[in-house]
Amino acid sequence: MAYARHDITCDITAERVNLLIREGEGLLVEFKEQFTTRIAEDIVAFTNAKGGTLLLGVRDNGTIRGERLTNSMKAIINDVARNCKPPIAVKVAQVGEVVAVVVPEGTEKPYSCSSGYFRRLDGNTQKMSHNELRIMFAENEPLPFEEKTVRDFTFNDVSKAKINAFTKEAGIRIGRTTAADFLKSLKVADASRVKNAGILFFAKDVYQHLHQAQMTLLAFKGTNRQHIYDRRDVRDDLLTQFNEAMAFLKRHLNIRSEIRGVNRRDIYEIPLEVLREAVVNALMHRDYSITGTQVSVEVHDDRVEIVNPGDLPKGLPLQKFGSVSIRRNELIADLFFRLDKVERVGMGISKMKEAMLAAGLREPTFEPGGFFRAIFYRSPEFALKEGEAGKKTTLKTTPKTAQKAILKTTQKTAQKIIPKIVRLITQKPDITRQQMAESLGITDSGVKYHLRKMQQENLIRRVGPDKSGHWEVC
Repeated sequence: MAYARHDITCDITAERVNLLIREGEGLLVEFKEQFTTRIAEDIVAFTNAKGGTLLLGVRDNGTIRGERLTNSMKAIINDVARNCKPPIAVKVAQVGEVVAVVVPEGTEKPYSCSSGYFRRLDGNTQKMSHNELRIMFAENEPLPFEEKTVRDFTFNDVSKAKINAFTKEAGIRIGRTTAADFLKSLKVADASRVKNAGILFFAKDVYQHLHQAQMTLLAFKGTNRQHIYDRRDVRDDLLTQFNEAMAFLKRHLNIRSEIRGVNRRDIYEIPLEVLREAVVNALMHRDYSITGTQVSVEVHDDRVEIVNPGDLPKGLPLQKFGSVSIRRNELIADLFFRLDKVERVGMGISKMKEAMLAAGLREPTFEPGGFFRAIFYRSPEFALKEGEAGKKTTLKTTPKTAQKAILKTTQKTAQKIIPKIVRLITQKPDITRQQMAESLGITDSGVKYHLRKMQQENLIRRVGPDKSGHWEVC
């Protein structure tokens, strides 16, 4: 009978468990307040990913409730794991007040339990659809790039300052834990070597060991690539690349100021949450095995382009893009998740589009190919004019200038949608948001945004409760 490989190289010590609790849930760790047989789903999910540890008796917030390992519980856990297909060998132990179940990464993926196929996506266990299952394992390699290592790279090449910066931003207290033990707890290192994922985040000199670990930041005058007026090449760890990219975008995008009462709020012409997601996606999903390439962030007068090496995952058709979440680099994605740079299930393509629509901007476009290109269009009213390249423009909101321009941009979309919503409500007062979205050809969130604005302007009102009520045109 074939089992998942049992290559657990470290004991389940109290020190290790305490470190896992401080680090929090993620790709490799799941907290359970108490034992149930549904842990079969988490066991399968860990085996289908990078392996991991289930801690029974720990609440979601990291506080300890406590769980006692009995002979009966241990037997049930082992039976649950053996009844998976293929069977899985796990290690179970009482560690202090909690029960630890260590699950190895599988060698015969995909694995399933009686409830189906499951996977880890950031800090969640999620059931996989047939399409996700087919796509996820279409490019399953025996040893992906992030798991490989570089010859002669040792723990002495790891930067303690970068570990400190990472743990500070992630809110992790590691105390006197050594750099080696910390990297091993994140599974970006084993007993003797640091994996490429660890090098990309924590090496003293990342570029020396991985030349493709770089990002180019470019600002152009005009709408083509002929006149560069600002350039920066970032050859450092991925967190530094992310921070430098966001600083560059903030420097070259325009801002409008909105006064509410006595408070002033600065609003970037392209929502920063959209750009953050796009930059993180580029760093998480790029194909690092393609040498001689880099992630590029380009600011043009009319758009921002974020480009990363690598096509769509194998088996993912273009029509399914945006509806299926596949992580090309699971360990890298987990580290960004721990830094709160990405939501548990990601912002997603549809949410990027909704956020751009809510800001009164064109939907972004996404162009897969040998290089994946995400394009975010700037507001024409705020585009840099000839001779202004390199100057960041702050637009103060006044009744006669920027406010009118901003409202005009938003109203272009609203003028098309609002009359259609009024007509739909007149024809069917009890129409749902989902029905409106299908009729209008926009997302549910887009409909929600316009309904809220229409209610604020007293164009429509909601009568009765959400489920059984109806709309009225004022």
